[in-house]
Amino acid sequence: MTLPERFPPDDPREWINRARRDLAMAKNRIAGAYLEGHCFHAQQAAEKAVNSVMILRGIDFPYIHDLSRLLSMLESFGEKRTEQVRQADALTEYAGVFRYPVFDEPVSEQAYKDAVAIAEAVVVWAEDRIGYSAIGSGP
Repeated sequence: MTLPERFPPDDPREWINRARRDLAMAKNRIAGAYLEGHCFHAQQAAEKAVNSVMILRGIDFPYIHDLSRLLSMLESFGEKRTEQVRQADALTEYAGVFRYPVFDEPVSEQAYKDAVAIAEAVVVWAEDRIGYSAIGSGP
């Protein structure tokens, strides 16, 4: 197995590598694991992908999990996002309350699938923006 090349923390490619790792964890269904944990990794993948574009554009970003705020910041700097990327706002909830046993309902199979699809779309969008794809270079 070939691991992706490591880059410095201020290199957007390293953030994409980390986003890909989180996306792989989101997709890796483990028997007995709650779907909320996988959705948390989907949110993390999207967040790191968005941060990679912010680094590329030279935007100082806050270390927050609010994808709506991060994407709005990018738009204020002229970055366009697709309709699928706009849906990333829905992943924000998985960064907080769903990580802990305080929610009313468990995550449904469909919500899990949607979260992974959205995260994957955000990662691909970010890879396109920074001109780097880690696909095929990792596990």
